[in-house]
Amino acid sequence: VPERMRLEQNYPDPFNPATTIRFALPQRSHVTLTVFNTLGQAVATLVNDIQDAGYHDVRFDVSGLASGVYFYRLRAGEYVGTKKLVIAK
Repeated sequence: VPERMRLEQNYPDPFNPATTIRFALPQRSHVTLTVFNTLGQAVATLVNDIQDAGYHDVRFDVSGLASGVYFYRLRAGEYVGTKKLVIAK
């Protein structure tokens, strides 16, 4: 079990057509993992559920999105983490 909440950089990055986002939860939590464009508009919700403690991998298929820079945000309990990802088509 991880000691603290953590959101890791997606891999591979840049990518096409899919990437993996990994995060760590020290305890069972309600998790929301959302992807935003540079205008701050949500373009995908990858997780919106109760997740058990441990390490989690989420695959993100971007076949419907344009090339460019996006951001993904993890909310779990009091933790909020944000990272950048790049889609290269």
